[in-house]
Amino acid sequence: MPLAISGKTAIVTGAANGVGLAIAQHFADRKANVMFADMDEAKLIREVGEEAEKEDSNVRYFAGDLRQKLTLANLLSATIDAFDQVDILVNASRQMMISDPLNPDDDAVEMLLKQNLMTSLRLTQLVARRMIKQSKEAGKEEGSAGSIINLSSIAARRAHPKLLAYSISSAALDQMTRAMAVALAPERIRVNAVAFGSVMSASLMEALKEDDKYREEIIAHTPLGRIASAQELAEAAQFLASDGSSFMTGQILTVDGGRSLLDTVAASLH
Repeated sequence: MPLAISGKTAIVTGAANGVGLAIAQHFADRKANVMFADMDEAKLIREVGEEAEKEDSNVRYFAGDLRQKLTLANLLSATIDAFDQVDILVNASRQMMISDPLNPDDDAVEMLLKQNLMTSLRLTQLVARRMIKQSKEAGKEEGSAGSIINLSSIAARRAHPKLLAYSISSAALDQMTRAMAVALAPERIRVNAVAFGSVMSASLMEALKEDDKYREEIIAHTPLGRIASAQELAEAAQFLASDGSSFMTGQILTVDGGRSLLDTVAASLH
């Protein structure tokens, strides 16, 4: 089965809610061993606490500030203690923030680079070293030694003044994906990203409740005419984690219903 991930071990950050949670649950349902990682311990306990307490469970959770280097090292150690190895990393810990492009005192760019880029980069470096060690210890000289998947956004390729910080951090993450893909290719570790547009997450549902016209605006600018489900992002992540994408690396897989293809000026004429 080219898309099988059964028996593999995955770390998924941002796994307490939204897309990160959907990916972690999707992987666990397909018999992968999954470490759910997030800053929000209460939500992690609510989502997987009971299941993680079972002795034969294929899920565990780790809570901590993933912006801290020591926390990332502890996350990797906890994963190895629980499952002995790590084969897949999904960097889904991300934040969106409105920023003022003309305010020199606005720290949003610095904050989102730390949250959305540096957390993913540092964890990628730690996990990649572990994957290399595992491969050498196993005497494995061919086949995939690991798959790393970053969660990005179509904001990396589009310009919206209020999303300056988010766009910059997303573009930086895309370039980090490409650079690390080249750096890790000799070690047979693949690095790819999933870039998405609007996804029906808890935060978007709240936004839709506050603005009735927001849903219509999103749909009008999405050729497929709907908002993605978090499950659809999880399916894309599984593809990149599996041998089904064994010859793909450094790619930004866009899952946005065609939204980034649309000329909004032309769209307004219809």
